[in-house]
Amino acid sequence: MRKPRLLHVPFWLTYVFLYAPIVVLVAMSVNSGDSPYSFDGFSLKWYGALAQNEDIREGLVNTLIVALATTVLATVLGTLLAVGMARYTRSRTLDAIGLLPAVLPDLVLAIGLLVLYSAVQMTLGLHSVLLAHVVFGMAFVAAVVRTRLSHGDTTLEEASRDLGAGAVTTFLRITLPQLAPGIAAGALLAFTLSVDEFVIAFFTSAPTEPTLPVVIYSMVRFGVTPEINALATLLLAVSFTVVIAAQRMTRLTESLS
Repeated sequence: MRKPRLLHVPFWLTYVFLYAPIVVLVAMSVNSGDSPYSFDGFSLKWYGALAQNEDIREGLVNTLIVALATTVLATVLGTLLAVGMARYTRSRTLDAIGLLPAVLPDLVLAIGLLVLYSAVQMTLGLHSVLLAHVVFGMAFVAAVVRTRLSHGDTTLEEASRDLGAGAVTTFLRITLPQLAPGIAAGALLAFTLSVDEFVIAFFTSAPTEPTLPVVIYSMVRFGVTPEINALATLLLAVSFTVVIAAQRMTRLTESLS
């Protein structure tokens, strides 16, 4: 049956509402004028101006430090969490608790972590942001890796144990290679979430060591400039690249299952 063409109107209007501001942002990032609201010509000078902004350079360095460390720690802990939930527990309550940081609102998680840091008298800095990002990042990694585990072939692990291999050897030589696509997808996801995350970083970072999203927030409070549009465009490109790579890794995981 042919569907009425009028049904497509709300669909396309929704897409226009969601993506038209992003298109405008990218277009205005190559605006030669100083106004973020009128296009005066094509120019890449605002991308060059980013390299001269000391606050942005400092925020970028802090963000990369936190994101790379978060990726490593969240990937290791999330993989171990997924293996533990899939192989050694049968409790749905424990499963829910392990994945809870991934579904909690960022504001709730941020306030909870800030209260915890205050209770243990921990000073705020990049280390506090790192711990906070690892908390929710490992939950996302665990969810991706567990999907791979649920479709894995356990007979290979059983055969390895029957032939005399220990638990560690079986994990390193049998289980870990099977999980490699899922682990890679989870690592990419943890990286892009850490780079883009603002709310938790805003609550748990020190004023002297802000991450890039916090720097952007402090800049846009005084108005949006073409320099901000250029920075947002670069972040958008990085996020799209990493997310697409993570999706391809996830599809590879599903195709191997």
